[in-house]
Amino acid sequence: MLIESYNTEKKVFIIAEIGNNHEGDFGLAQEMIAQAAQAGVDAVKFQTIIPELLVDRSQQERITRLKKFQFTYEQFESLAKIAKENKVIFCSTPFDLQSANFLNGIQSLFKIASGDNNFFPLIDHVASFCKPMIISTGLSNIDLLRNLHNRITRIWAKEGMNPGLAFLHCLTSYPTPVDQAGLSSIYKLREEFPDLVIGYSDHTMGINAALYSVVAGARIIEKHFTIDKNYSDFRDHQLSADPTDMKNLVDGVREIESMFGAGPGNESHCEKDMHEVARRSIAAAVDLPIGTIVEMEHLTWVRPGTGMAPGEESILVGKRVVTEKLSGEIFAPKDVI
Repeated sequence: MLIESYNTEKKVFIIAEIGNNHEGDFGLAQEMIAQAAQAGVDAVKFQTIIPELLVDRSQQERITRLKKFQFTYEQFESLAKIAKENKVIFCSTPFDLQSANFLNGIQSLFKIASGDNNFFPLIDHVASFCKPMIISTGLSNIDLLRNLHNRITRIWAKEGMNPGLAFLHCLTSYPTPVDQAGLSSIYKLREEFPDLVIGYSDHTMGINAALYSVVAGARIIEKHFTIDKNYSDFRDHQLSADPTDMKNLVDGVREIESMFGAGPGNESHCEKDMHEVARRSIAAAVDLPIGTIVEMEHLTWVRPGTGMAPGEESILVGKRVVTEKLSGEIFAPKDVI
């Protein structure tokens, strides 16, 4: 999946979810972008909310609080520019169609929150932009995810495009208990949707679950980000990574990636010089005078691996020795006829 210049097949895509942890402080939001970039993330993500289009009008207390966190479209345009200056990708999650239309003009990918993964009017509208989409799977089941997969790819197929779809395993619990993180779901999602990118949106305390998700195969990681876990009583701060945590998360993910870089059939440079030292050669188990007919009991195997390799005994057995071999001396094919 290509997200601007990033290929998730080659590099785990790490998103710092700033969300509403700025609490409406535009200066803090700018600082958080810079801090996330310094930590090494690939993208920063916000939330674009029009409270009256999200919450029932009877919930005035919640609307009032959301209004305190709300940025204008002009402020989001500025944040997108600041992200670009800091060389990280900007993204904000829309919670209504109007905001989605605005964001389509300033961002290259879209993220749909778990709470809206059945908000089909929004999902269909975002899909019509034909940009990469990331959807968190919290509160869903496999039938819903299949429905999402089918309806989004149908919309893209009509346009002859496939910009890329990712499902992020997620638990909509703040915080998520570590014993309920369910990272095995990453394996199941990879099996069920082999053509999609599978990732993890982490709501646990700490960074371990996010790190372990990479081992399970997550290619996109989203972790809430805060300037200070004790910034206020807003719940998201405490389950978020602070700048030090985020740096450790990025470093840990990159280290895990490097550990998975080599495997069977892919020789690592560090073991290249060990072939001769560690491998064995066929040698004489006893002194063998010229004229001896070689039998298996006449052979042993010793280091280094500079001679005939184990498995080539048939070249020697039944042949006559033409060069005297002493016990422990390595054979060469020319030593027999």
